[in-house]
Amino acid sequence: MNRKDEVLEALRLGEPDTVPATVLDGGAWTVQASGTDFESLIGHPEEMARVNIETARRMGFPIVYLGSGCNNYPVAALGGTIKFNGVGPPDVEKLLIEDTDEIEHFNVDDLAKDELINTVWEATRIVASEMGEEVVVTATSWGPFTLATQMYGLENMMRSIVKRPKDAKKVIEFATRVIARFYQPLLEENLIPLATIADMAASGDLVSRQHFAEFALPYLQMLIADTRSKGAQTLLHICGDTYDKLDLLADTGAGCISIDHKVDIGGAKEILRGRSCLAGNVDPVRVLLQGTPADVEAACRDCLAEGAAGGGFILMPGCDIPPSVPEENLRVFLRTVESYPQGEPRRDRAQRTPESDILDN
Repeated sequence: MNRKDEVLEALRLGEPDTVPATVLDGGAWTVQASGTDFESLIGHPEEMARVNIETARRMGFPIVYLGSGCNNYPVAALGGTIKFNGVGPPDVEKLLIEDTDEIEHFNVDDLAKDELINTVWEATRIVASEMGEEVVVTATSWGPFTLATQMYGLENMMRSIVKRPKDAKKVIEFATRVIARFYQPLLEENLIPLATIADMAASGDLVSRQHFAEFALPYLQMLIADTRSKGAQTLLHICGDTYDKLDLLADTGAGCISIDHKVDIGGAKEILRGRSCLAGNVDPVRVLLQGTPADVEAACRDCLAEGAAGGGFILMPGCDIPPSVPEENLRVFLRTVESYPQGEPRRDRAQRTPESDILDN
């Protein structure tokens, strides 16, 4: 199996010869490691493609995430304003929607006229043409609830789901249509076998199980069903502690559920077994950014011991990685799976190295 086949086998809930290991998104890290920035890539799809291709080949990434870090581009494409920060992804500077009555004046097809969006689309075409046989090429987007908060404002959305639920749902439904339009050419041209959705604002740290079921789940189901109807699977990541709603995440229909480092990976494996591939969940800050290579290896082996047995598992960080993660740590993260025997029991305290004790403090 090549790297692409290993990922696809895990997505089929199978047990590939080697457990796939990859970053989640990683756009900011890729851009910084390449010595460029997001703003400089706009209007230059060949350069965006080159940055991703060269980094993926140098590091051995089995999944290449086009548009990672560009998730706010649809807000700008429809009339909002984004601010480029030099380091890291651009932020929304001016909200798109202040009154939900404005939604009827927007046309989701305007995405096709936008330079930012077209740069991501064309870069995806280039990467799929050059690397599509060796790696899984995907494109990333916010989930419906999160894109809605970026368009309408997080405070407005949180207030609306309690006081004006119809307004909240109107914005979320519009965001769902925007995301589907973003993916439309990539799916219809068979460029990506996997769509990556990050619905960070639907986090267990922000949204209750009840509100998730009402305001996030139905729209994720619509989006993922549309993606599946076009022949692709979905990788869904939601930040924070989502343990109390993992069954609902499986109900979205996503082929792979990526969990935050706050979630118990062993428990998640049991809940998702037979329903969705599990991905996770090495701490991207405390381990990958701040830890030693020995810490990284220990954390990876613990995740593998909890999640890899029986297949249907991809080793990932628990969220997107900071752009300043040391390359050495990332290489250890990617390499650990190569020497890991499937089904190895979790190491107890006596087997741990002194350097890895930091992970328990």
